[in-house]
Amino acid sequence: MPYAIITPMTLSPFAVAQSQFDEAAELMGLDPAMREVLRVPKRELAVNFPVTFDNGTVKVFSGYRVQHNITRGPAKGGLRYHPGVTLDEVRALAMWMSWKTALMGIPFGGAKGGVIVDPGRLSLREQENLTRRFATEISILVGPHSDIPAPDVGTNAQTMAWFMDTISMHGGYSMPAVITGKPVSVGGSEGRMEATGRGVMTVTLKALERMGVAPQDATVAVQGFGNVGSVSATLLNRAGCPVVGLSDVNVALWNPDGFDLPDVHRWVGEHRTLLGYPHGTVITNRELLQSECAVLVPAALEGQITSDVAPGMRCRLVVEGANGPTTPDADAILRDRGIPLVPDILANAGGVVVSYFEWVQDLQAFFWEETDINTRLENLMRRAYDTVQGVATDHGVTLRQAAYNLAVDKVAQATTVRGIYP
Repeated sequence: MPYAIITPMTLSPFAVAQSQFDEAAELMGLDPAMREVLRVPKRELAVNFPVTFDNGTVKVFSGYRVQHNITRGPAKGGLRYHPGVTLDEVRALAMWMSWKTALMGIPFGGAKGGVIVDPGRLSLREQENLTRRFATEISILVGPHSDIPAPDVGTNAQTMAWFMDTISMHGGYSMPAVITGKPVSVGGSEGRMEATGRGVMTVTLKALERMGVAPQDATVAVQGFGNVGSVSATLLNRAGCPVVGLSDVNVALWNPDGFDLPDVHRWVGEHRTLLGYPHGTVITNRELLQSECAVLVPAALEGQITSDVAPGMRCRLVVEGANGPTTPDADAILRDRGIPLVPDILANAGGVVVSYFEWVQDLQAFFWEETDINTRLENLMRRAYDTVQGVATDHGVTLRQAAYNLAVDKVAQATTVRGIYP
């Protein structure tokens, strides 16, 4: 059954995001008025729209677009198609995007969008109909200089192409810069598909280097085998790390000898799932999260590492490939247990970095080589990790606390300089 292996979080995602912000604001001594401004989204749009199915029936779907902050530039954030989408979740994801873009020094604000739907139950034509109608509904917000969506859970490059085409048809001319994560043939960027996973790989290797652990000695378990999880696993494996644990929405697998990632990809390409893959032992999602490994990469959905899970975790390092996979109480447990954690707003920022590169290329109509993009990305990720690690070491705080302090401070400074209108 789809989405069976990944249990939904019981704690409100937005409550988690606000709790993380509140902790950072308290540590920084942030002005109460600034806390008031940054603690809530700037703008929220909820839409209900009809979609015609292949058999002629019509179903109404609900979707959202939330802009948390646009002080530093146009809103930026993905579009998620998932049956568990809620306004609360989208608010949280939008806030996390604000901090992520600020931390990476990218001139964007934070936004997110989503539709309550299981795209796997729709035909390709039905997915296109849904995307084009949703794009039309939120077109009052989006634009190359106002709000720039991207792929997320349940969406892909084809989804982005439909979205871009719809907005372009409304405008009467092609607008590739209205969205990122598109196919290269319509203005997408080389390196975008692997960008988030490449960023995860880069900061993981930096963290392992600081711990004095060689890649060949660093076993890795990855929760989630979508774009982020599969690319993270593949690139870490290429860097020398044995990948011993994998999971998708249907099954979790363990192989102490390490998975043959090309073979895993062949299986998933044929069967569209890890289920039935013969070279691994079936375990539970909880067992994967609590497996004995050097690195755990939660790359599925938010709220996976909870206070019930954290006490039994046996990894030496957590790198958050997903957004918000660790709850605040679990964060505290990991901190007390001395397990370092590279936070989502740093670890999975590779996607938005290359989305920024794509946006710039589209605006200039001048495109870069993939090797140049990957080099720029890896250099930026290493620099960001070093900055966050430096603040954490100097002030005796966790990597998450350091990252939040840096990010929130940038947004607060921009807000102060611009002032409160009117």
